[in-house]
Amino acid sequence: MKNKVLFTFGFLFLMASFSMAQDLGIKGVNDTIRVSALNVEGEMVPWIVLNEVVIKDYRRFASKEAYDNYRRLRYNVIKVLPYARFAGQRYRQLERDLATTTDKRKQKEYVKSCDKEIKDLFNKEVKNLTISQGEILIKLIDRETGNSSYDLVKDLKGNVSAFVMQSVARVFGHNLRNKYDVDQERDIESIIRSTGYYNY
Repeated sequence: MKNKVLFTFGFLFLMASFSMAQDLGIKGVNDTIRVSALNVEGEMVPWIVLNEVVIKDYRRFASKEAYDNYRRLRYNVIKVLPYARFAGQRYRQLERDLATTTDKRKQKEYVKSCDKEIKDLFNKEVKNLTISQGEILIKLIDRETGNSSYDLVKDLKGNVSAFVMQSVARVFGHNLRNKYDVDQERDIESIIRSTGYYNY
């Protein structure tokens, strides 16, 4: 149904533009609009690809407490999302850098540089996050990279560092092995999508 409406709207817009150009007597090199066409039962039907249209409904909450919880979650997700994006971009860059060389010394330099950038960010910004924001950040890093925070530390720094970081995280009530599950994190996913940012 939605596709038919979009197709009809696009077709009517195209025809209106064409007839307006003819009515105004506009002639010349650019008086023809080229579009793709589809053969439907022997008839050529023009079509235009439009941007995705997202249709959302107004969300209703069971209580004020549920609404306040959602608002708090939204605030926390939006606060930590840039850090998760940075971590994802930096991890992908590191993977590209490591793939360009087989020299172990050069690879260690790449890992050290990545580690320094992330530590600098941590020392300036991330250390001031609340426990809830830290938990959301761990999930979003998994969403961005496809790897849990524990796996990332293990790959980059080794098993001992991963074990130590996991132990420290456990003291603060976190688990670096947490994986991001879209079905369980529907609220977080809808908040991310409402910001216009997708990573799938």
